[in-house]
Amino acid sequence: MKTELPFILVVDDEPDIRQLVSEILEDEGYQIEMAESATSARDKKNLRQPNLILLDIWMPDTDGITLLKEWVAEDKSLCPVIMMSGHGSVESAVEATRLGAYDFLEKPLSLAKLLLTVERALETSYLQQENAGLKQQLMLEIEPAGKSVAIERTKEQLKRVAQHNAKLLLVGEAGVGKELFARYLHNNSARRDGPFIDVAVGSISPENSTVEFFGKEENGKVYQGLLEQAHGGTLFLGEITGMDLKTQARLLSALESSSFLRVGGSESVRVDIRVIASTRVVLDEEVNEGRFRQDLFYLLNEVSLDICSLREHGEDVPSLLSYYVDYFINVEKLPFRKFSMASQNYLRNYSWPGNVRELRNLVQRLMILGAGDDIELDEVKAALGSIASDPVLNSAVPDFFNFPLKEAREHFEKSYLEYHFEQTEGSVAKLAAAIGMERTHLYRKLHSLNIKL
Repeated sequence: MKTELPFILVVDDEPDIRQLVSEILEDEGYQIEMAESATSARDKKNLRQPNLILLDIWMPDTDGITLLKEWVAEDKSLCPVIMMSGHGSVESAVEATRLGAYDFLEKPLSLAKLLLTVERALETSYLQQENAGLKQQLMLEIEPAGKSVAIERTKEQLKRVAQHNAKLLLVGEAGVGKELFARYLHNNSARRDGPFIDVAVGSISPENSTVEFFGKEENGKVYQGLLEQAHGGTLFLGEITGMDLKTQARLLSALESSSFLRVGGSESVRVDIRVIASTRVVLDEEVNEGRFRQDLFYLLNEVSLDICSLREHGEDVPSLLSYYVDYFINVEKLPFRKFSMASQNYLRNYSWPGNVRELRNLVQRLMILGAGDDIELDEVKAALGSIASDPVLNSAVPDFFNFPLKEAREHFEKSYLEYHFEQTEGSVAKLAAAIGMERTHLYRKLHSLNIKL
């Protein structure tokens, strides 16, 4: 049952159309916000995320197609967008649909068609959200795979820590599954029914971090920040060293007092949250170099727990392979495949520089691109590429060379950025300098490629 009325953003530079559409939708019980330009639409969308957007194509500052392209690049889970145009054309409709628009309406608008399209778009969106929630629930109900002494010890330690409200710092290499272990603690705590808010700290630009964490009040409307969203649950700060010093100072104050002011607000907001942070670098060194506040380090480090690399518990590799095969079959609906004993044995002795994340990506790649029920040793070696000892396999071209150009470029950019991010020890500032890219553009690129930082 939907308890909150759907919120719709109507974007059109013609006042009469804007007003007419808004009044009709309000009469149908929807919450409406109006914007007369792309600039206004950006501001109002950032202030409060809509459930649906009605977007005109021709506007005085930025056209609707360009604005849609921008929003899709920023947010892969963008709400449904219905395009409108008084100068419609087949080309415009095709382009809008290709970019992800739900539908295309021509002006003068048919009010009956408008209402039907809005209703169907919202229903489709709700179904997609429910499916995403079911997938998330499936992942949350499964504990970290592995029966090795190292994994069993880590799970026992997390269960003990979960019974208290102490802040926890998880330390480990990139890809070891720090987020999964944080979720495991949350699910074993008294806060299990509350939210688990996962924050990739390095993906939030310093310019936006204050609003992202603490929210905003403007024109009587409230945008809840990450701390407020985590109220009653757990806030996981992934790779905490990606946070700028100004935000560190404000976060310290908020965590010490369990309260803060929203940007533009005058009343204190109180929150009850459990904080878990993670890092792949030695925080003591970051403190000594002046890149991380010592007082915040002490606050977050009430309990510290090391997460071991995959090469330290290679006996768990078969269990992890089985776990991710089941996951991709049940959640992503990929066809059944299984690893042969020879391939499992080979992977048990592989060094796994990318840890569990590398293993997961390998399983996904083999299940998507391979054929046949069995994943044999030769196929595994070819997929690992240059790691294999065979000089012929060493010279094999990457899998994405066989993809269409656009998809191949995305695969290359993601691999390239993940490699250099690893080399720069998880610092977005160092990454920007290393690859010669302006930081604002880099943040957008990392977000668009869904790179977990």
